[in-house]
Amino acid sequence: MPVYEYQCESCGRIEEALQKVSDPPLTVCPACQGKLEKLISLNSFQLKGSGWYVTDYGKSNGGGGRSTSGKTSATSSSSANTSASEKSSVAAGD
Repeated sequence: MPVYEYQCESCGRIEEALQKVSDPPLTVCPACQGKLEKLISLNSFQLKGSGWYVTDYGKSNGGGGRSTSGKTSATSSSSANTSASEKSSVAAGD
């Protein structure tokens, strides 16, 4: 269950609440009965270990999400096709 933060508009107190996503938001400050406003706060969730973009994927090909080996193999295969067609025309006597 996520932890939500609320701040009272009257007294400024910040309240944390462990709630389900489906639970309705808190509306009344427990200290002064003022109106609560839900805060947007940073989380401390961080992906660690092998297999994540920051540690592995970006280092393998220099980042950007595209592989440079695909371009090289496509260029190699097109030049290989050209060489094969030239060889077949030479063998045919053209």
